[in-house]
Amino acid sequence: MREKNIFLPISKEDLQERGINQLDFIIITGDAYVDHPSFGTAIIGRVLESEGFSVGIIPQPDWHNADAFKILGKPKYAFFINSGNIDSMVNHYTAARKKRHDDFYSPGGEADHRPDRAVIVYCNRAREAYNDVPIIIGGIEASLRRFAHYDYWSDKVRRSILIDSKADLLSYGMGEKTTIQIANLFKYGMDIKSMTNICGTEYITSDISDLHDYVETPSYEEVSQNKKAYSNSYKLQSMEQDALIGKTIIQKHGDRYVVQNPPQSPLTENEMDEVYNLPYTRTYHPIYEASGGIPALKEVKFSITSHRGCYGGCSFCALTFHQGRTIQHRSQDSIVTEAKLMTEYRDFKGYIHDVGGPTANFRHVSCDEQLQRGVCKTKQCLFPEPCKNLKVDHSEYLSLLRKLREIPKVKKVFIRSGIRYDYLMYDKNTDFFEELCKYHISGQLKVAPEHVSNKVLSKMGKPNKAVYDSFVKKYSEINKRLGMNQFLVPYLMSSHPGSDLDAAIELSLYIKKMGYTPEQVQDFYPTPGSLSTTMYYTGIDPFTEEAVYSPHKQHEKNMQRALLQFSKPENYKLVKEALISAHREDLIGGGPNCIISDSSRLRHHHRSNGHNSRRS
Repeated sequence: MREKNIFLPISKEDLQERGINQLDFIIITGDAYVDHPSFGTAIIGRVLESEGFSVGIIPQPDWHNADAFKILGKPKYAFFINSGNIDSMVNHYTAARKKRHDDFYSPGGEADHRPDRAVIVYCNRAREAYNDVPIIIGGIEASLRRFAHYDYWSDKVRRSILIDSKADLLSYGMGEKTTIQIANLFKYGMDIKSMTNICGTEYITSDISDLHDYVETPSYEEVSQNKKAYSNSYKLQSMEQDALIGKTIIQKHGDRYVVQNPPQSPLTENEMDEVYNLPYTRTYHPIYEASGGIPALKEVKFSITSHRGCYGGCSFCALTFHQGRTIQHRSQDSIVTEAKLMTEYRDFKGYIHDVGGPTANFRHVSCDEQLQRGVCKTKQCLFPEPCKNLKVDHSEYLSLLRKLREIPKVKKVFIRSGIRYDYLMYDKNTDFFEELCKYHISGQLKVAPEHVSNKVLSKMGKPNKAVYDSFVKKYSEINKRLGMNQFLVPYLMSSHPGSDLDAAIELSLYIKKMGYTPEQVQDFYPTPGSLSTTMYYTGIDPFTEEAVYSPHKQHEKNMQRALLQFSKPENYKLVKEALISAHREDLIGGGPNCIISDSSRLRHHHRSNGHNSRRS
């Protein structure tokens, strides 16, 4: 019988039950406490625990004073602070900068359980509580803001979050190895000010005389005043984010330097297995039961992370700046063991909701060269064309899925974390494609072409429209041959850099031809750490130095979004205005290619409908 796992302590009562007088480390997080490996706080807590350290969690503390930061007492070594699984500003605001009304990572999905810029606020309160305790920041919010960065919400360039938070050290990336190294150095008696050589960390110094072979980017002062300098800074940073070949990066802020050590080495297969085999309770803490639990758990409770990293190279995704381009994967045995564990849950209904990572069908490194020489600095694996060294092979992933399907009590194994359709099309062996359609879809497959205008796709780092069209055709052929009536649900994005009204109209016409009006459209959201955000802010492509158009005014963004949902009556005025502005009045009227009717025809239609309804 498997021994029941217990949560990490969150209260003084928990400490008393465990006989702990003082914790070694305390993790402060903006999320509710969910002890599941899809949550970074749970992983870091369990990793520290596995190394023999005592760890406590302070989830979503009241930030209005320091009292909530003292509930577990003073940690022996340090605080680890993160904002949660999502950047706190993205968590709070839409792409239109409107306040969100919910938070899936909070009790009952309620909003306002964490502050704006949570990492900075939590650091200030932790320092107020115990001013002599070292502070290490990490997680997505810290990781993507580690250099001077454009902040969409204030529409200005902000300093490195390490400067603004006044933390002692920043851990970027996923952080397991880095955390262990930091913790052991504390145990051996090292002062945090001396921890300047740990890969995957960033620190502040006034003296760089002992540094060698580093890359210096334009300073905060330069990038905040000169957009070309900002663009160049991003390019220099992005070229050094590989554990094998990445160099130390420095960026001056006033009279101090932010120093990023090279990235931490990727986890091996055995190390990944160890991380995901730690004794998680795999649920939310019982203190949230009365509030209805934590909604975010529902999406991942019966999903399995098979790997990390992505070499897809989408410009709007900052994941490569956080997890990196090198794929780190778990063994099949580890994944099968986790799936069997799921079947023992009382609420398991026979369905594994997902088996994947950032991109489901990237299970291994893109090429063998990468293992010896690191990822290419100025080339992408798939864009604009697939690299000649790219290994296109779904056989191992297919083997894994077959094993999962054979587990007793498992009725269906879905793939929901996203299929890279161009990579799928490059595979001459169609076995995976066939079985994907036959076994791993529930009526529809979600894919992300994002756009159809090639000038926009080129800025997105996505394959051209012809590749998507060939995928759609192949998908239809396979489903027809299998006698299955399954659909494609494309994710589409409006207002991305490179997209003007003409491009939005091109996409609108494609949607009309497709005969499907998307229920949801994603407006481009300029978040720190992405190439697209750099293009949005600077108007420059850092790698080609070409000018890039980006819609900045909210009204134009609204028009582009409306064009993608032109059939909704509430969008009529915006769509008409957009078409007139683009001199495309030919698309207004009753013709077969028209996107909307002319207003007089629309008024007549409404009058006729009203008259008929009164008669009936």
